[in-house]
Amino acid sequence: MNVQQKFADEAIPSANAASLAQRLKALAVRPQELKVRDLIDRYMAVYAGADTTRAQRLAAWTALIGDFSLEQVDSDLMHAGRSELASQPALVYLGLDYQGRRIFRAKGRAKTKTPATLNRYMVAMAAVFTWAIEERLAPRGWIHPCRGIKRLPEPDGRVRFLDEAERVRLFDECKASKYPRLYALALMAMLTGARKGELLALRWRQVDLDTGVALLGKTKNGDRRTLVLLPQLVEALKPFAGDRDRYVFGSVASRYQLPARMDSAWRDAVARAQIRDFKFHDLRHCCASYLAQAGTPLNVIAEVLGHRKLDMSRRYAHLTTQTKATAMRHALAAIGSVET
Repeated sequence: MNVQQKFADEAIPSANAASLAQRLKALAVRPQELKVRDLIDRYMAVYAGADTTRAQRLAAWTALIGDFSLEQVDSDLMHAGRSELASQPALVYLGLDYQGRRIFRAKGRAKTKTPATLNRYMVAMAAVFTWAIEERLAPRGWIHPCRGIKRLPEPDGRVRFLDEAERVRLFDECKASKYPRLYALALMAMLTGARKGELLALRWRQVDLDTGVALLGKTKNGDRRTLVLLPQLVEALKPFAGDRDRYVFGSVASRYQLPARMDSAWRDAVARAQIRDFKFHDLRHCCASYLAQAGTPLNVIAEVLGHRKLDMSRRYAHLTTQTKATAMRHALAAIGSVET
């Protein structure tokens, strides 16, 4: 055996030979010949994130630029694509088809995509291009086509939280709901700030009522997060504790082996409580708003909500400012006042 052959054998162990061969086969198509639609297919085949809208948004990009090769894609094309998406109607989620695919329908011509939604479309496609560069699927020296395209300005996020009277009415109606776990679900959303999807995906094996914690899997931003279960929440959950593989908030009809579909039960409870302009996601805003009003620093609120960037939590800054102003007036009002 010559030195060159020995080096090759040591550098590529036989156990890795198959995976290397598969990798080389995957790279067989020259990058400049790779179509965007093929790139998106490869990306989605290995995508392990928790963004449930990723496939739908990339399908829209496939329809727009799928027949272009990577070499043809530049920032001008992406800018034009965003403009085309802006002219299309917004979509509303209807559920899953018999193959488990998400179904959408247009909201109507009057309701076009918001700047925030268009930014999410750009983020989805930018992630594909970043992956292509990292995987050496892009042409050598290729410039990321989303670089240099500014995010569209977004309005301040919605902040809607319940006052005490509204909260009491809502929880009373949740307790009387046809879905027996609606109160526990709403309470957990309000006390932990978790998203509806995160809670509906929760199984009992992820919950430890003795220590008062619940471990989420990969969340919307791809991170894992620990939820703190306060004593009142533990008491609300205890009656439902069950088999570790069953869903905490599962469907009664499936004996809790499938996540619950509780939208109608939730709407009924809100209507009976006579609360206007309040969505399930606003329970998450309640959590953050109550923390802010108690003087909790924004970085702690961001940690509770699972925000990667503090900017996402700045919508609650005015509430912390009000709390600080009240405390300062109470403690410092007499200092420097004019004596008569």
